[in-house]
Amino acid sequence: MVEAEIVYARGHPRIKATHATTLEISREEYLTERGDCIIGIGADRSPKDFSRVFKEALRRDDSILLAVIRVGGLVDIVLAQGSSGLIVDSPVKLIIRRSSFIEPATIGIKANKAARDIDRRIIQMLRDPGTVLELRLYVLGLDEVESIYAGSRGILQD
Repeated sequence: MVEAEIVYARGHPRIKATHATTLEISREEYLTERGDCIIGIGADRSPKDFSRVFKEALRRDDSILLAVIRVGGLVDIVLAQGSSGLIVDSPVKLIIRRSSFIEPATIGIKANKAARDIDRRIIQMLRDPGTVLELRLYVLGLDEVESIYAGSRGILQD
């Protein structure tokens, strides 16, 4: 079963997105110079707001987090792993990490991308406070991932 959540945030002139190991979206309305992992502020939701079913899905060691970042007509995708150790309870921010470090804001670990890896055209657009970021979060089990892979093999072989 695929579980999903959607988070909306907006840009800020100080967005740098240069952090090598984390990617963050915050409910806070400000951004300091040190916030180099933040790609969006003023988020309408945080991990604390996610459904119980979504959180439970993230807490499976075999789960995969698919994060789809959409800004204007541009899209970037981040993949991460779930973990039975995830807390998923921050009222302020959500973080996807390349590392295995877990704290209440962490929603995915061992990610394939961090803030610095996000399409730079998206980051440029997010430096405008009027820009809206849509983050679609999907949690897939290993069986869904294998099904997608099996289907894509057929497409690639035709």
